[in-house]
Amino acid sequence: MSRIKEFNLPDLGEGLTEGEILAWLVKVGDTIELNQPIVEVETAKAAVEIPAKWAGQVKSIFHPEGSTVEVGTPIIAIDTDPGAGPLAEEPTPTPSAAALAAVDVAPSEGAVEPGLIGGPAPGGRTAVLVGYGPRSTVAKRRPRKATGPVPAQATPTQPAPVAAAPAAPAAPPAAATAPAAPVTATPTVPAAPPTAPATNSRPTTGGLVLAKPPVRKFARDLGVDLTALTGSGPLGSITREDVQRAADGPATATVATAPTTTTAAFGPDRERRIPVKGVRKLTAENMSASAFTAPHVTEFLTVDMTRATKALDRLRARREWQGVRVSPLLLVAKAVLLAVQRHPMVNSTWAGDEIVVKEYVNLGIAAATERGLIVPNIKDAGRLSLRELADAMTALVQTAKAGKTSPADMSAGTLTITNVGVFGVDTGTPILPPGESAILAFGAVREMPWVHKGKVKPRQVTTLGLSFDHRIIDGELGSKFLRDIGDFLTDPEAALLAWT
Repeated sequence: MSRIKEFNLPDLGEGLTEGEILAWLVKVGDTIELNQPIVEVETAKAAVEIPAKWAGQVKSIFHPEGSTVEVGTPIIAIDTDPGAGPLAEEPTPTPSAAALAAVDVAPSEGAVEPGLIGGPAPGGRTAVLVGYGPRSTVAKRRPRKATGPVPAQATPTQPAPVAAAPAAPAAPPAAATAPAAPVTATPTVPAAPPTAPATNSRPTTGGLVLAKPPVRKFARDLGVDLTALTGSGPLGSITREDVQRAADGPATATVATAPTTTTAAFGPDRERRIPVKGVRKLTAENMSASAFTAPHVTEFLTVDMTRATKALDRLRARREWQGVRVSPLLLVAKAVLLAVQRHPMVNSTWAGDEIVVKEYVNLGIAAATERGLIVPNIKDAGRLSLRELADAMTALVQTAKAGKTSPADMSAGTLTITNVGVFGVDTGTPILPPGESAILAFGAVREMPWVHKGKVKPRQVTTLGLSFDHRIIDGELGSKFLRDIGDFLTDPEAALLAWT
């Protein structure tokens, strides 16, 4: 069996078709262990670290940071037995020799040359390798991106494309036909150190500089070369401010204290174009589908939360709650979960010819991150105690802000809360996440004049906005559900005694 294993980009969840390589955590020549994180990939749902499938030594990296790679495409080659000595050179690959080659993966679709396995054969037919079947169309080589040098995607079963590594005119025939791993140096980059393998080359925005993945992405979107910047962050790391100053122009890029203006980041035409991809692209698709599929209705309720805020103060003062993050959102989440027990139809999905009512509640909490708005959810939140719910919400927010939320944490949500109050907004008309029947907007808690016991007094007041799918939830059910949430927040201690 082959020593060289090619690791394909896996499906990271729910039919995702591609991912963007944010950062390589290893380099060519590194010795890695089984399940060691090797690459950070951003999908339309999350940024995740992918572990190694095999232990061994990294032989090749096929795609630099910043590349968008389709699921199933090889991204790295690993020598699983590096102690066995150097790999033996093989003769020039032919269809028959390649069928016996020492790589365990099939050629990627579109990444082959005519005459090789999977490429077009004479007569308009396609060469066939047992196990992959004939193809009805001629394979085409996938177009390469123009953002910096791209390493040759050759494998030990096929020679590197001629355009990626042109042979010198006086080179001996053996040098032109050796099917070694991807080329380690090319004549087109004479300034590169001889020891730096070209398979680990990176685009200009992904050089060997200290910068967090969100900053690298920000630089790519603005077209800023990170290698040309001097970082002002810890240990000389590059920050978003450094990237923004560079994007504003030479005058502000060279003087850290120079003021920036709102229009300085725009081009000569006073326009700036931001690629729609990743989380923003998926959010746009989901919101468009939801808005034009589910008939939305939104209701509002203004609530006096004075007793609720006092209850939170008493909770914070208890010894067993010391160090626990306690906020009004915790009580809102508990109110939603208890209201679902009274009105289970709210926690359901429209499935065409049937309505699927769910006993479990995977409670989504919308979180604003540098990558955009994401909605991770707390699995089976209805079974958690108030303290367990507080811990779960804290972990959810911390993971989201760190950019480590996994696709699994954002799938299978059943009901969502969006806390627009943290932005000072009173309420809103949120759009339903696909597959859910209700979403609650929790507005800012403000001190306002309120009639209490026949007198106008300053009280802590908030406004709730409930959007729901009118195919499932009619006005009566939606109103009762929202009213119960409001009753809980008006007097949570009494509601806990009466409802549980």
